[in-house]
Amino acid sequence: MKPRISMITLGVSDMQRSIEFYERGLGFPRMDSPPEVAFFTLNGTWLGLYGRDALAEDAQVSAGSGGFAGFSLAHNVSSEDEVDQVMSHAASAGAVVTKSARKTEWGGYSGYFADPDGYLWEIAHNPLFWVGPSDEPA
Repeated sequence: MKPRISMITLGVSDMQRSIEFYERGLGFPRMDSPPEVAFFTLNGTWLGLYGRDALAEDAQVSAGSGGFAGFSLAHNVSSEDEVDQVMSHAASAGAVVTKSARKTEWGGYSGYFADPDGYLWEIAHNPLFWVGPSDEPA
């Protein structure tokens, strides 16, 4: 198996609220899709939104939530100022800042916000690990 993540699908409780957050709030480019799902193009992958119950049913697991899901999504940017800008933009779009951006013990700068369903996003600048447009696979 060649390691890659083609799509990240989030099970959401309110499709319209989540579409509004990602499309209008954060400015993610939305693809045409059926009304029960929403797809957004990211650099090298896609983000999918699907009803939480429907996604659980598709995977044949319980839709019950136990709090912290044990993962976060990360968005690396090119500077500390850009971290602050993205965090501010997300907060103005309705995200809940769970950890304001600050210097880290690993030499970077990062903060966290939660989307409308509580999915955590880390916005980080790591001067030793920057993946930007010029680093895209061919």
